[in-house]
Amino acid sequence: MKTAFLTPKDVQRGWYLIDATGVPLGRIAAKVATLVRGKHLPHFAAHADLGDRVVVVNAGKVVVTGRKRLQKLYIRHTGYPGGLKEESFEHVITRKPTFPLEQAIRGMLPKGPLGRQLFTKVKVYAGDNHPHSSQNPQVITVG
Repeated sequence: MKTAFLTPKDVQRGWYLIDATGVPLGRIAAKVATLVRGKHLPHFAAHADLGDRVVVVNAGKVVVTGRKRLQKLYIRHTGYPGGLKEESFEHVITRKPTFPLEQAIRGMLPKGPLGRQLFTKVKVYAGDNHPHSSQNPQVITVG
């Protein structure tokens, strides 16, 4: 018996809605990465984009445990000599509320072209409102 592989054209993609209020950052990122990757589906293939689309609301209300709110650092480089910049989680979440969750999700997806394609199916919003209500997303609770 041969293994049946689905192509991305043959897949029925679902929509999921996740509320990030009070949920730990890593827990919600792992759940989103699993749904977007399609690992919850019986026809999962590691080399193909067969997953669903995920909408995350209230990303600014995500929590981190312990002292990570002050100690977790986001590091980037400007490209100039001495241009190493560090920001704490607390500063980043006030400046750009969706950034920490987007970075956590992106880090859990495959690296390369497949990961970049998968990340386009993740929509993260800082507040309650989102423009995807016409897709009738299925609400998922992450706890």
